[in-house]
Amino acid sequence: MRKIILMMSVSLDGFIEGPDRQIDWHRVDDELHLHFNEQLRTMGAFLSGRVTHELMADFWPTADSDPSSTGPMAEFAGIWRDMPKIVFSRTLERADWNTTVMRDVVVDEIMALKARPGGDLALGGADLAAAFLRHDLIDEYRIYVHPVLIGRGKPLFPASDATIALRLAGTRTFGNGVVLLRYERPEASPSPG
Repeated sequence: MRKIILMMSVSLDGFIEGPDRQIDWHRVDDELHLHFNEQLRTMGAFLSGRVTHELMADFWPTADSDPSSTGPMAEFAGIWRDMPKIVFSRTLERADWNTTVMRDVVVDEIMALKARPGGDLALGGADLAAAFLRHDLIDEYRIYVHPVLIGRGKPLFPASDATIALRLAGTRTFGNGVVLLRYERPEASPSPG
């Protein structure tokens, strides 16, 4: 069965974006971007909320034709265009770029999606991650901690009364100071990467 893998960048103090949705503090250089490409090209689909999907759709479809795009950025543009995408939205009527719109996180529908053949499912966005977390649907966490404190903004994880025990599956430090922390459910089998 495919896994749902939350992949998110956070500041050291736990925020995914600043108070005005800023992500200019992300330290994504070529090394980190190549890593993202390597991880994401093997996925079976990208799962995101409407806001994240619209931000991606505003930039990535033509990023490889922008002369200022680096090689890894141009490579990711192709990965993003070709990858099946599922956007969760109650208001979006339709979406382009190989995208299916789902209205809500329904456990039976997500389990059926996980049971399909193909690569794992990359989950992005704090609000959508919170919905998946409420239903205990996240199998693995890949948290990229950037070496910066931003003080305030949107936290990755909302306040909750739930305790979820996880097992450290691996770490990696990148040259720019970003640290990947990989956690899995204790019953999950170890996976490379």
